[in-house]
Amino acid sequence: MFEMAADHVRFSSDFELIGGYLSPVSDAYRKAGLASAEHRVAMCQLAVDQTSDWLMVDTWEPIQKEYQPTAVVLDHFDHEINTVRKGVDAGNGTRKPVRIALLAGADLIHTMSTPGVWSEKDLDHILGKYGSFIVERSGTDIDEALASLQPWKDNIHVIQQLIQNDVSSTKIRLFLRREMSVRYLIPVPVIHYIEQHHLYEDDGMEKGKERQEGRSG
Repeated sequence: MFEMAADHVRFSSDFELIGGYLSPVSDAYRKAGLASAEHRVAMCQLAVDQTSDWLMVDTWEPIQKEYQPTAVVLDHFDHEINTVRKGVDAGNGTRKPVRIALLAGADLIHTMSTPGVWSEKDLDHILGKYGSFIVERSGTDIDEALASLQPWKDNIHVIQQLIQNDVSSTKIRLFLRREMSVRYLIPVPVIHYIEQHHLYEDDGMEKGKERQEGRSG
């Protein structure tokens, strides 16, 4: 997703890409099958360390005791980069501000267009103040989603998938629970970490195996 966004910025926009951050959600975000924030931060760090020289992992969001809305997380990045660090080096002895934007899949923008899911205030804060780069995803009608987000259309940049790729974290977890290979779908160091810490194992399947082995013995 990040590499597709980088290509889009390079070839189809007037922006200059400075860097990208992965910001795992905290444990306060209750979702079935979600590994602990500690594990997710570690896996993200392994992934960027092995594969990228411009991607980083930010640990502010995952250590928060309460769930942080997307708008608040974007404010955090804006504060740290533009207020604390005074932006980035402009190359002439001065510093310039950085434009913060949200990178997301089309499924997220679809929820933004669904009445009652996001508040108008948050939408205006996210899409109006910051903007978003949206990667197309199979099965999601992005034109339909964008139709109800017209007030912010100039700040929503759609990234076309030139090679269709519907790999998702949900599918990766499903493959792992079924003991199927995820090699070439996620970085090898991340696979080793998952195996080492026994993440995403289906307890129900394991118990079923034990019962079958007990009967056969």
